[in-house]
Amino acid sequence: MNHIFSVVVHKEKKYYVAECPETGTISQGKTIEEAIKNLKEATELYLEEFPTKKTSKPFVSFFEVTSHAKTSKTIRA
Repeated sequence: MNHIFSVVVHKEKKYYVAECPETGTISQGKTIEEAIKNLKEATELYLEEFPTKKTSKPFVSFFEVTSHAKTSKTIRA
C-alpha cells in the first residue's frame, strides 16, 4: 500500500535537510533531490518498524508574522 507524505526542506550550511512532519523522520543531502531520496528511504525503514494507520492527504499552508525587533538608534555626539 502506498502512502503520500509531505516533506519540508530547508538549507543548513552545506546540506539540505528534509523532514516528514507526519512521521517525524529527517534526513539530509547535498542537493534537494538527494535529501528527499534519503528521507524516503529513512521513512520506509521507519514504517517497517512503526507502521501507520490510514493517513489523510497532507495539507500545507503558510502564515506571516510581524517582527517586533527593535532597531537601535545610533547617537552621534
